[in-house]
Amino acid sequence: MTVRQLLSLLFLVPCLCLSAADTAADAQQRLHGAVDEVLKAAEGAKSRPALHDKLRPILEKHIAFGAMTRRAIGPGWRQFTPEQQSKATQLFTTLIIRSYSNKFTLGEHPEVLYQKAATPAPGRVDVATTTVYQGSRYAVTYRMEQEEGWHITDVVIEGVSMIANYRSQLDAAFKKGGAATVLSSLSDSTSRP
Repeated sequence: MTVRQLLSLLFLVPCLCLSAADTAADAQQRLHGAVDEVLKAAEGAKSRPALHDKLRPILEKHIAFGAMTRRAIGPGWRQFTPEQQSKATQLFTTLIIRSYSNKFTLGEHPEVLYQKAATPAPGRVDVATTTVYQGSRYAVTYRMEQEEGWHITDVVIEGVSMIANYRSQLDAAFKKGGAATVLSSLSDSTSRP
């Protein structure tokens, strides 16, 4: 290796590290803004249906529901028609928003403590947090990917991936009866209060 190549390499390494750090910081800042938006919207909600309605546009802006649905369904996704994929995404989005907003106790405000973000792969950042809510502490990691901005693609709560959890259910439904059974299962889940 020539001296010139060595100097070029030494110059490049700090730039790559800075770029990864900037990427992680950008993702963490996006997540912080999303959490702030959600908490502000939740403060003013007077009922569970009102909370669902207030959170939907915020969550749709910050969560990649299409990617989440595809991953939650697993390999069977490729056998869905485009119409079935669209319907599955719509139902899964409603299910996640409802499940998420049902975790809130109206009038209570969790505290979210952010830890250093990690970059496990290019275009992906994991932001670890500790959420303090109703006297308990929860380890929550938000997995984010960069596709036209940073979006949440999974949430890992106390070591359990939300996508993996749904995948075990939806993959079993697919193996039992294909896309129609998955759609029926999602429809049944979203019809419950």
